[in-house]
Amino acid sequence: MKPYNILISGGGTGGHIYPAIAIANEIKMRYPNANFLFVGAQDKMEMEKVPQAGYEIKGLWIAGIQRKFTIDNLLFPIKLIFSLWKSRKIIRKFQPNIAIGTGGFASGPALIMANRKKIPTLIQEQNSFPGITNKLLSKSASKICVAYDNLERFFPSDKIIKTGNPVRQDLLTIYNKVDQGKAFFKLDAKMKTILVLGGSLGARKINQLIAAHIDFFKKQQVQVIWQCGKFYIDEYKKYNELDHIQVHQFINKMDLAYAAADFIISRAGASSVSELCIVGKPVIFIPSPNVAEDHQTKNAKSIADQHGAILLPEKELDTFSIVFETLLKDKGKQEHLSENIHELALPSATTNIVNEVEKLLAYANFPKGKEL
Repeated sequence: MKPYNILISGGGTGGHIYPAIAIANEIKMRYPNANFLFVGAQDKMEMEKVPQAGYEIKGLWIAGIQRKFTIDNLLFPIKLIFSLWKSRKIIRKFQPNIAIGTGGFASGPALIMANRKKIPTLIQEQNSFPGITNKLLSKSASKICVAYDNLERFFPSDKIIKTGNPVRQDLLTIYNKVDQGKAFFKLDAKMKTILVLGGSLGARKINQLIAAHIDFFKKQQVQVIWQCGKFYIDEYKKYNELDHIQVHQFINKMDLAYAAADFIISRAGASSVSELCIVGKPVIFIPSPNVAEDHQTKNAKSIADQHGAILLPEKELDTFSIVFETLLKDKGKQEHLSENIHELALPSATTNIVNEVEKLLAYANFPKGKEL
């Protein structure tokens, strides 16, 4: 039998890219001879991150619709038509056995054209509130893998499989790496550590919050690992000169950062939420209010409602010092949050998703006229 051709599309943010790569890695482990082709947006981070992971990628001239009037909005119909045409050309040449979409606008044209060619498609929806692309694709999708309950409001119920979100597999062993993590980041073992995450690009409000509370952290005898993002590193790298504050543009050893941390402040993108459930540390979520359908707030609320994290909206950041100091001094609350968030973890997500991929591959290659 010929090796499988696997088409994977998704991007725009790390929350769409890293699940796609995790799925590809799992498929590759099961089918070493499989061929992979990614499709992304030509000016987004997937064009760098996917080749770094060892996979080929083709870029589409596509972008999302902005909430306010812009020239890009006027160009959207032209970009969509061009991207559909290019996706059709890519599919005709690559001849995929399956097309997998992990969200982001690039996955729209690729999976639309795959559906038209009767190629099985699988959608992986990371959020508790789906984006417009996956909502549209769900009508024709073969399977929809989700991470949250109650998505029947948005997707056909007979297609939904609750799998969870793919996460880095090295997170499963972080509790064996506490000493290694503290040594790697050169931390004071006698002090508590707070890990600050604003996403790969950074989060202005979170960065401003941390900068405003440097003296507060010093008073509380808390050291800070601060991932500020590539857009903000020039503004905040000066804080590296202070004791017990370290600023990083990006953290490559996330397993060691999680292992070393006692508390975590984070945005509430779907991948981050899924990782933090596995990590099982006390978390303060500060969701971005500037994302489609305010889905980060919904992600964070789904955890906070089950007493697994603290949800602190941006409009309430003036209460941060009270919220954090209360948590710092309440060991019982720390343990309560850790236990509850860890119970929500779905560590086998990648395996479960690829199990569904295998079913679709088997069905697609089954002799016509016979039942699977």
